[in-house]
Amino acid sequence: MKIMIVTDAWEPQVNGVVRTLKQTMHELKKLGHVIEMITPLEFKTVPCPTYPDISLSLFPSKKVKQKMAAFNPDAIHIATEGPLGIAARSYALKNKLPFTTAYHTRFPEYVKARTAIPLAVTYKFLRWFHDPSLALMAPTEVVIKDLKHYGFTNTVLWTRGVDLDIFKMQESRVLESEPPIFLCVGRVAVEKNIEAFLELKLPGSKWVVGDGPALEGLKNKYPHVNYLGVLQQEELAKVYAAADVFVFPSKTDTFGLVLLEAMACGLPVAAYPVTGPIDVLGDSDAGVMRENLQEACLLALRIPKESARKHAEKFSWKAASEQFLEHLKPKTSHTTVN
Repeated sequence: MKIMIVTDAWEPQVNGVVRTLKQTMHELKKLGHVIEMITPLEFKTVPCPTYPDISLSLFPSKKVKQKMAAFNPDAIHIATEGPLGIAARSYALKNKLPFTTAYHTRFPEYVKARTAIPLAVTYKFLRWFHDPSLALMAPTEVVIKDLKHYGFTNTVLWTRGVDLDIFKMQESRVLESEPPIFLCVGRVAVEKNIEAFLELKLPGSKWVVGDGPALEGLKNKYPHVNYLGVLQQEELAKVYAAADVFVFPSKTDTFGLVLLEAMACGLPVAAYPVTGPIDVLGDSDAGVMRENLQEACLLALRIPKESARKHAEKFSWKAASEQFLEHLKPKTSHTTVN
Protein backbone atom coordinates (compact mmCIF):
# COMPACT_ATOMS: atom_id res chain seq x y z
CA MET A 1 0.00 0.00 0.00
CA LYS A 2 1.17 3.54 -0.79
CA ILE A 3 0.91 5.60 2.39
CA MET A 4 1.44 9.35 2.59
CA ILE A 5 2.31 10.82 6.00
CA VAL A 6 2.16 14.59 6.46
CA THR A 7 3.83 16.15 9.50
CA ASP A 8 4.86 19.61 10.70
CA ALA A 9 7.12 17.96 13.29
CA TRP A 10 10.32 16.54 11.81
CA GLU A 11 14.09 16.67 11.95
CA PRO A 12 16.09 18.40 13.32
CA GLN A 13 13.50 18.37 16.11
CA VAL A 14 14.08 15.65 18.68
CA ASN A 15 10.84 14.73 20.40
CA GLY A 16 8.29 11.98 20.83
CA VAL A 17 6.30 12.90 17.72
CA VAL A 18 9.34 12.69 15.45
CA ARG A 19 10.56 9.43 17.01
CA THR A 20 7.10 7.90 16.75
CA LEU A 21 6.77 8.75 13.06
CA LYS A 22 10.29 7.59 12.19
CA GLN A 23 9.85 4.26 13.97
CA THR A 24 6.42 3.74 12.44
CA MET A 25 7.72 4.52 8.95
CA HIS A 26 10.57 2.04 9.49
CA GLU A 27 8.20 -0.74 10.59
CA LEU A 28 5.75 -0.07 7.75
CA LYS A 29 8.54 -0.32 5.19
CA LYS A 30 9.60 -3.65 6.71
CA LEU A 31 6.03 -4.84 6.13
CA GLY A 32 6.36 -3.96 2.43
CA HIS A 33 4.48 -0.66 2.29
CA VAL A 34 5.67 2.37 0.31
CA ILE A 35 5.88 5.54 2.43
CA GLU A 36 6.06 9.13 1.20
CA MET A 37 6.59 11.94 3.71
CA ILE A 38 5.72 15.62 3.52
CA THR A 39 7.79 17.51 6.11
CA PRO A 40 9.03 21.08 6.74
CA LEU A 41 12.42 20.16 5.24
CA GLU A 42 10.93 20.75 1.78
CA PHE A 43 9.57 24.25 2.47
CA LYS A 44 10.63 27.73 3.43
CA THR A 45 9.97 28.07 7.14
CA VAL A 46 9.86 30.56 9.99
CA PRO A 47 10.41 29.88 13.70
CA CYS A 48 7.26 29.27 15.70
CA PRO A 49 6.45 32.21 18.02
CA THR A 50 7.55 31.46 21.61
CA TYR A 51 9.10 28.19 20.37
CA PRO A 52 11.84 28.86 17.77
CA ASP A 53 12.96 25.21 17.68
CA ILE A 54 9.76 24.42 15.75
CA SER A 55 9.70 25.46 12.08
CA LEU A 56 6.42 26.54 10.47
CA SER A 57 6.16 26.05 6.72
CA LEU A 58 5.25 29.14 4.70
CA PHE A 59 2.45 28.99 2.09
CA PRO A 60 2.73 25.22 1.57
CA SER A 61 -0.64 24.55 -0.14
CA LYS A 62 0.53 24.47 -3.78
CA LYS A 63 3.48 22.16 -3.17
CA VAL A 64 1.49 19.91 -0.82
CA LYS A 65 -1.18 19.56 -3.53
CA GLN A 66 1.45 18.73 -6.16
CA LYS A 67 3.16 16.10 -4.01
CA MET A 68 -0.10 14.43 -2.97
CA ALA A 69 -1.40 14.33 -6.54
CA ALA A 70 1.90 12.98 -7.89
CA PHE A 71 2.17 10.22 -5.28
CA ASN A 72 -1.53 9.31 -5.54
CA PRO A 73 -1.53 7.51 -2.15
CA ASP A 74 -3.78 4.65 -1.15
CA ALA A 75 -4.00 6.09 2.35
CA ILE A 76 -3.26 9.48 3.91
CA HIS A 77 -2.25 10.15 7.49
CA ILE A 78 -2.00 13.73 8.77
CA ALA A 79 0.08 13.71 11.92
CA THR A 80 -0.04 17.35 13.04
CA GLU A 81 -2.33 20.38 13.02
CA GLY A 82 0.22 22.86 11.64
CA PRO A 83 0.47 24.53 8.22
CA LEU A 84 1.34 21.29 6.39
CA GLY A 85 -1.41 19.38 8.16
CA ILE A 86 -3.97 22.06 7.32
CA ALA A 87 -2.88 22.12 3.66
CA ALA A 88 -3.10 18.32 3.38
CA ARG A 89 -6.49 18.30 5.12
CA SER A 90 -7.81 20.90 2.68
CA TYR A 91 -6.60 18.94 -0.33
CA ALA A 92 -8.04 15.67 0.93
CA LEU A 93 -11.45 17.20 1.67
CA LYS A 94 -11.60 19.02 -1.68
CA ASN A 95 -10.86 15.78 -3.53
CA LYS A 96 -13.00 13.58 -1.25
CA LEU A 97 -10.00 11.51 -0.13
CA PRO A 98 -10.29 9.67 3.19
CA PHE A 99 -7.59 10.42 5.74
CA THR A 100 -6.65 9.75 9.34
CA THR A 101 -5.16 12.12 11.90
CA ALA A 102 -3.36 11.85 15.23
CA TYR A 103 -3.33 13.54 18.62
CA HIS A 104 0.28 13.36 19.80
CA THR A 105 0.48 16.10 22.42
CA ARG A 106 -1.82 18.01 24.73
CA PHE A 107 -1.71 20.99 22.42
CA PRO A 108 -4.45 23.03 24.17
CA GLU A 109 -2.70 22.68 27.52
CA TYR A 110 0.63 23.68 25.96
CA VAL A 111 -0.92 26.74 24.33
CA LYS A 112 -2.56 27.78 27.60
CA ALA A 113 0.74 27.42 29.47
CA ARG A 114 2.49 29.67 26.96
CA THR A 115 -0.19 32.20 26.00
CA ALA A 116 -3.06 31.89 28.51
CA ILE A 117 -5.48 31.18 25.62
CA PRO A 118 -8.44 29.27 27.17
CA LEU A 119 -8.62 25.51 26.60
CA ALA A 120 -12.07 25.82 25.03
CA VAL A 121 -10.73 28.00 22.21
CA THR A 122 -7.96 25.59 21.22
CA TYR A 123 -10.15 22.50 21.56
CA LYS A 124 -12.67 24.16 19.22
CA PHE A 125 -9.92 24.50 16.62
CA LEU A 126 -8.88 20.88 17.13
CA ARG A 127 -12.46 19.64 16.67
CA TRP A 128 -12.64 21.60 13.41
CA PHE A 129 -9.36 20.03 12.28
CA HIS A 130 -10.02 16.42 13.32
CA ASP A 131 -13.78 16.01 12.81
CA PRO A 132 -13.46 15.08 9.09
CA SER A 133 -10.83 12.45 9.93
CA LEU A 134 -12.07 8.89 9.66
CA ALA A 135 -9.93 7.95 12.67
CA LEU A 136 -8.27 10.24 15.21
CA MET A 137 -5.43 8.17 16.67
CA ALA A 138 -4.57 8.79 20.33
CA PRO A 139 -1.85 7.05 22.36
CA THR A 140 -3.76 5.94 25.48
CA GLU A 141 -7.24 5.13 26.70
CA VAL A 142 -7.06 8.02 29.16
CA VAL A 143 -6.37 10.48 26.34
CA ILE A 144 -9.25 9.01 24.34
CA LYS A 145 -11.52 9.51 27.34
CA ASP A 146 -10.37 13.13 27.66
CA LEU A 147 -10.94 13.80 23.95
CA LYS A 148 -14.44 12.36 24.14
CA HIS A 149 -15.10 14.72 27.04
CA TYR A 150 -14.28 17.62 24.72
CA GLY A 151 -16.62 16.37 22.00
CA PHE A 152 -14.43 14.17 19.78
CA THR A 153 -16.29 11.15 18.39
CA ASN A 154 -13.79 9.47 16.05
CA THR A 155 -10.99 8.45 18.45
CA VAL A 156 -9.10 5.15 18.20
CA LEU A 157 -6.09 3.77 20.08
CA TRP A 158 -2.59 3.92 18.61
CA THR A 159 -0.09 3.04 21.31
CA ARG A 160 3.70 3.42 21.28
CA GLY A 161 6.79 1.22 21.47
CA VAL A 162 10.48 1.23 22.29
CA ASP A 163 13.58 -0.07 20.49
CA LEU A 164 14.71 -2.74 22.93
CA ASP A 165 17.98 -3.30 21.07
CA ILE A 166 19.17 0.30 21.43
CA PHE A 167 17.64 0.97 24.85
CA LYS A 168 18.99 -1.85 26.98
CA MET A 169 20.58 -2.59 30.32
CA GLN A 170 24.35 -2.06 30.16
CA GLU A 171 27.30 -1.00 32.27
CA SER A 172 27.71 2.75 31.99
CA ARG A 173 29.52 5.46 33.92
CA VAL A 174 29.03 8.39 31.56
CA LEU A 175 27.44 10.48 34.33
CA GLU A 176 30.27 11.31 36.70
CA SER A 177 28.55 12.81 39.70
CA GLU A 178 27.55 12.02 43.25
CA PRO A 179 25.12 9.09 43.56
CA PRO A 180 22.25 8.52 43.58
CA ILE A 181 21.75 10.06 40.16
CA PHE A 182 18.32 11.43 39.24
CA LEU A 183 17.74 12.00 35.53
CA CYS A 184 15.18 13.96 33.52
CA VAL A 185 15.04 13.75 29.71
CA GLY A 186 12.84 15.80 27.41
CA ARG A 187 12.07 19.12 25.81
CA VAL A 188 13.12 21.88 28.20
CA ALA A 189 9.97 23.98 28.07
CA VAL A 190 7.46 25.34 30.55
CA GLU A 191 4.82 22.73 29.74
CA LYS A 192 7.19 19.91 30.73
CA ASN A 193 7.25 21.15 34.35
CA ILE A 194 10.97 20.40 34.68
CA GLU A 195 11.38 23.00 37.41
CA ALA A 196 9.28 20.79 39.70
CA PHE A 197 12.13 18.28 39.48
CA LEU A 198 14.95 20.80 39.79
CA GLU A 199 13.60 22.33 43.00
CA LEU A 200 13.30 18.97 44.81
CA LYS A 201 15.59 18.36 47.79
CA LEU A 202 17.15 15.05 46.86
CA PRO A 203 20.37 13.27 47.82
CA GLY A 204 23.08 12.79 45.20
CA SER A 205 22.91 14.71 41.92
CA LYS A 206 20.54 15.75 39.15
CA TRP A 207 20.94 15.64 35.37
CA VAL A 208 18.81 17.13 32.58
CA VAL A 209 19.08 15.95 28.98
CA GLY A 210 17.46 18.02 26.24
CA ASP A 211 17.09 21.48 24.81
CA GLY A 212 14.35 24.06 24.61
CA PRO A 213 13.31 27.65 25.26
CA ALA A 214 13.47 27.34 29.05
CA LEU A 215 16.98 25.88 29.20
CA GLU A 216 19.06 29.02 29.74
CA GLY A 217 16.74 30.33 32.43
CA LEU A 218 16.88 27.03 34.32
CA LYS A 219 20.67 26.87 34.03
CA ASN A 220 20.93 30.29 35.64
CA LYS A 221 18.43 29.48 38.37
CA TYR A 222 19.75 25.98 39.15
CA PRO A 223 23.52 26.07 38.47
CA HIS A 224 24.17 23.02 40.67
CA VAL A 225 22.28 20.77 38.21
CA ASN A 226 24.16 18.99 35.40
CA TYR A 227 22.90 19.74 31.89
CA LEU A 228 23.42 17.81 28.67
CA GLY A 229 22.09 18.83 25.27
CA VAL A 230 20.23 16.69 22.77
CA LEU A 231 21.75 13.23 22.39
CA GLN A 232 21.59 10.54 19.75
CA GLN A 233 19.77 7.39 20.81
CA GLU A 234 22.89 5.29 21.48
CA GLU A 235 24.38 8.05 23.67
CA LEU A 236 21.07 8.57 25.42
CA ALA A 237 20.82 4.86 26.22
CA LYS A 238 24.18 5.03 28.01
CA VAL A 239 22.98 8.04 30.00
CA TYR A 240 19.83 6.21 31.06
CA ALA A 241 21.90 3.20 32.11
CA ALA A 242 24.21 5.35 34.24
CA ALA A 243 21.40 6.89 36.32
CA ASP A 244 19.49 5.52 39.32
CA VAL A 245 16.01 7.04 38.89
CA PHE A 246 14.24 8.57 35.91
CA VAL A 247 12.15 11.55 37.01
CA PHE A 248 9.19 12.50 34.81
CA PRO A 249 7.67 15.75 36.14
CA SER A 250 5.39 16.50 33.18
CA LYS A 251 1.65 16.67 33.77
CA THR A 252 0.67 17.35 30.16
CA ASP A 253 2.15 14.48 28.10
CA THR A 254 -0.20 12.13 26.30
CA PHE A 255 2.22 9.21 26.60
CA GLY A 256 5.91 9.91 27.22
CA LEU A 257 8.20 7.77 25.06
CA VAL A 258 11.10 8.60 27.36
CA LEU A 259 9.39 6.54 30.07
CA LEU A 260 9.72 3.43 27.93
CA GLU A 261 13.29 4.26 26.92
CA ALA A 262 14.35 4.72 30.53
CA MET A 263 12.72 1.52 31.74
CA ALA A 264 14.19 -0.45 28.83
CA CYS A 265 17.61 0.61 30.13
CA GLY A 266 16.70 -0.66 33.60
CA LEU A 267 15.87 2.78 35.02
CA PRO A 268 12.88 2.92 37.42
CA VAL A 269 10.51 5.87 37.10
CA ALA A 270 9.29 8.52 39.52
CA ALA A 271 6.30 10.53 38.28
CA TYR A 272 3.05 12.21 39.11
CA PRO A 273 -0.10 10.03 38.84
CA VAL A 274 -1.30 11.64 35.60
CA THR A 275 -1.97 10.69 31.98
CA GLY A 276 1.18 9.25 30.47
CA PRO A 277 2.74 7.66 33.56
CA ILE A 278 -0.58 6.06 34.53
CA ASP A 279 -0.93 4.48 31.09
CA VAL A 280 2.70 3.45 30.72
CA LEU A 281 3.37 2.23 34.25
CA GLY A 282 -0.10 0.88 35.03
CA ASP A 283 -0.01 -1.28 38.13
CA SER A 284 3.54 -2.49 37.44
CA ASP A 285 6.41 -2.37 39.90
CA ALA A 286 8.61 -0.47 37.41
CA GLY A 287 8.05 2.94 38.96
CA VAL A 288 6.38 5.04 41.63
CA MET A 289 3.65 7.62 41.08
CA ARG A 290 2.90 10.12 43.83
CA GLU A 291 1.50 13.62 44.12
CA ASN A 292 4.61 14.19 46.22
CA LEU A 293 7.30 13.85 43.54
CA GLN A 294 10.13 13.85 46.09
CA GLU A 295 8.59 10.85 47.83
CA ALA A 296 8.23 9.08 44.49
CA CYS A 297 11.92 9.70 43.70
CA LEU A 298 13.12 8.24 47.00
CA LEU A 299 10.84 5.21 46.77
CA ALA A 300 11.93 4.54 43.19
CA LEU A 301 15.51 4.07 44.42
CA ARG A 302 14.40 0.75 45.91
CA ILE A 303 13.17 -0.70 42.61
CA PRO A 304 15.43 -3.32 40.96
CA LYS A 305 16.59 -2.42 37.46
CA GLU A 306 15.33 -5.79 36.23
CA SER A 307 11.75 -4.83 37.13
CA ALA A 308 11.91 -1.73 34.96
CA ARG A 309 13.36 -3.63 31.99
CA LYS A 310 10.79 -6.43 32.25
CA HIS A 311 7.92 -3.96 32.04
CA ALA A 312 9.41 -2.13 29.04
CA GLU A 313 9.63 -5.43 27.15
CA LYS A 314 5.82 -5.45 26.90
CA PHE A 315 5.98 -2.59 24.37
CA SER A 316 7.15 -3.01 20.78
CA TRP A 317 7.14 -0.75 17.72
CA LYS A 318 6.06 -3.66 15.52
CA ALA A 319 2.79 -4.07 17.45
CA ALA A 320 2.21 -0.29 17.55
CA SER A 321 2.78 0.05 13.80
CA GLU A 322 0.43 -2.83 12.99
CA GLN A 323 -2.18 -1.03 15.09
CA PHE A 324 -1.56 2.16 13.09
CA LEU A 325 -1.97 0.23 9.86
CA GLU A 326 -5.33 -1.20 10.92
CA HIS A 327 -6.72 2.32 11.38
CA LEU A 328 -5.79 3.58 7.90
CA LYS A 329 -8.65 4.06 5.47
CA PRO A 330 -7.50 3.19 1.95
CA LYS A 331 -9.29 4.61 -1.07
CA THR A 332 -11.84 2.28 -2.61
CA SER A 333 -10.32 2.85 -6.05
CA HIS A 334 -6.86 3.96 -7.14
CA THR A 335 -7.28 6.95 -9.43
CA THR A 336 -5.14 9.98 -9.98
CA VAL A 337 -6.65 13.25 -8.76
CA ASN A 338 -5.72 16.43 -10.58
